[in-house]
Amino acid sequence: MRRIHVGNALSAFGLGFTVPYLYVYVAQVRGLGAVTAGLVLAVFAVAALIVLPFAGRAIVRRGPLPVLLAALVTAALGALSLGLAGNAIAVLTAAAALGAGQAVMQPALATMIVDCSTAETRSRAFATQFFLQNLGLGVGGLIGGHLVDTTRVSSFTLLFAIEAAMFLLLAVVLSTVRLPRAPQVGDAPQAAGGSWRRLLGNRAMVQLCVLGFVLFFACYGQFESGLAAYGVEAAGISTSALGTALAANTAMIVVAQFAVLKFVERQKRSRVIAAVGLIWAVAWVVAGYAGLGHGSREMATAAFVSTYALFGLGEAMLSPTVAPLVADLAPTGLAGQYNSAFALVKQLALAVGPAVGGPMGASLHAPYIVTFLLFSLGITYLALRLGRQLTAVQDQPWLARKRVVARGGAVAEPVAAEA
Repeated sequence: MRRIHVGNALSAFGLGFTVPYLYVYVAQVRGLGAVTAGLVLAVFAVAALIVLPFAGRAIVRRGPLPVLLAALVTAALGALSLGLAGNAIAVLTAAAALGAGQAVMQPALATMIVDCSTAETRSRAFATQFFLQNLGLGVGGLIGGHLVDTTRVSSFTLLFAIEAAMFLLLAVVLSTVRLPRAPQVGDAPQAAGGSWRRLLGNRAMVQLCVLGFVLFFACYGQFESGLAAYGVEAAGISTSALGTALAANTAMIVVAQFAVLKFVERQKRSRVIAAVGLIWAVAWVVAGYAGLGHGSREMATAAFVSTYALFGLGEAMLSPTVAPLVADLAPTGLAGQYNSAFALVKQLALAVGPAVGGPMGASLHAPYIVTFLLFSLGITYLALRLGRQLTAVQDQPWLARKRVVARGGAVAEPVAAEA
């Protein structure tokens, strides 16, 4: 587990080098224009949507480690090619490879964490993963910002080379991992082939996917699109203040992650998610004040930074809650399929969110705030409804652990069941 976390932090560190500067690199440094830069971002999403349905079955049949190693090599080649690409076709091809590799990493790493954890340690494991991801992205972005020079293509080539090196280093670290033998369904073709039907027949998982789509659409899908546009256009936020707001989001996650963990892991998961919906509703109200309250520029900036910080608090509560719940809903041997399905829902939300929120945040200021305030309240409703579909152990694993300890028995991992 320690090696998995170290490798995960390295990959996030590499991504932090390039993600904030990708648009500038394609549009300005390579001189390919805003349209090509926009297509690159779209290619990332399309590549993920194409490969994720196949990634789940591959993880189920072959195991997460071989799939992850293949994804890392693909992403490394894509990153290195992107740093060397000089025309639109080469840039888009490299972006497709990088996007596909990054997309497959998510469910493969999540499945490895599931295989190396128990129901009692899983929440802390996913919280640690999320903490290290944000820390790696923040540190990578900070260092990358001091290395880039928009007048020198070679500075960006160096960034993409570092990103590729981080992916390859992660591959080397994880190739030494010996995973516990997890139940596999690779010898049962009918079970693997019907895994999507089993997933769609699992009402709790379907409801969790709907809830996940709303979560990522109403929060993550707005960070660098609709909410940023709203802050600049409605609240008059400067670009430096926008950077401060993003830093406040990351700082809140880093500071609050383990502070909220002990509280969160003892509560019902459905109620924790419902509470996040209420926190985000407050965040949208604060954002509304920033842009529509007609206060001073300083007050608007403070409110806008607070909005991002509140979103970070919600994210810290979700990281030890949602991913372990996906794992606990998966039947034996199908954790990879369920992780891939949830990653696919996430990618859909991240593709649709900016497309809807960007134009609204830039021009329809009040409707934008009201719309996403309602989406946040919808999260609370969907979470409470999901709670009725979960077993007591799925909704509150800590309760089962307390009962076992009270009887003097050994703590055992409950068997994942279909709801």
